[in-house]
Amino acid sequence: MTDQDTGAAKSGPAGGGGATAAVGLTDVAVRFRTRKRDVTALREVSLDVAPGEFVAIVGPSGCGKSTLLKLVAGLLEPSSGTVRLHGERIDGPRPDIGYVFQRAALLEWRTARRNILLQAEMRRMPPATARARADALIAMTGLSGFEDAYPHELSGGMQQRVALCRALLHEPPVLLMDEPFGALDALTREQMNMELNRIWRETGTTVLLVTHSISEAVYLADRVVVMSHRPGTITEIINVGLPAERDYTATLGRSEFREAAAHVRGLLGAASARE
Repeated sequence: MTDQDTGAAKSGPAGGGGATAAVGLTDVAVRFRTRKRDVTALREVSLDVAPGEFVAIVGPSGCGKSTLLKLVAGLLEPSSGTVRLHGERIDGPRPDIGYVFQRAALLEWRTARRNILLQAEMRRMPPATARARADALIAMTGLSGFEDAYPHELSGGMQQRVALCRALLHEPPVLLMDEPFGALDALTREQMNMELNRIWRETGTTVLLVTHSISEAVYLADRVVVMSHRPGTITEIINVGLPAERDYTATLGRSEFREAAAHVRGLLGAASARE
């Protein structure tokens, strides 16, 4: 590939802590202490994510991918190093991020719209503003006609769309997604990938996605961050080199996609061989 960079060598968006970055991590380490031993989850991680950029994070299980998202959300403090959001050091939970988990985690006794509006209640958003925003997101994600459906009446893909709407309700500048489509069947996952690409382009939100799917990472992202086995470090950052608007079938047939996916697969395979 001619369009790739290493995390150590790249400056600016890949360097760590830049003032113009939407998300900046500089020399971040996370260590956990248990009864039996100390565990280093992350070590010397530096990364800048530009405003409006889509970055996917892949790596072996247990390498600290989810831990990295928790740092950005302010749910976890680094043992060393700094984490910044739009240049401001993160020192606790942040109201200006959205978070989507692998499971939709909807309240069974609330309709789709009321699950989305739960975010508004927690944040004390003006009711009229929140409802208008919810209705716009429902239309954007293809949920029109299912506003009053309960979770058990929705497919897995629809439930994840509701969760995505809930995360975007307060218009966060940064969206964190932790393996959001991992529990879906292959066809629904492809459809959700296409939906997410469209929503990202329409909203301009900065997205950090953790996924175990190489094809999903390359299809969705501007850059793919490949992490090592624990303690997690950045092995390499790959610029995908695809246009922002991506037809699914056509994109998978492009040489840029195939080369990037093969390179990521090779890096992960090499990491497994060294284990």
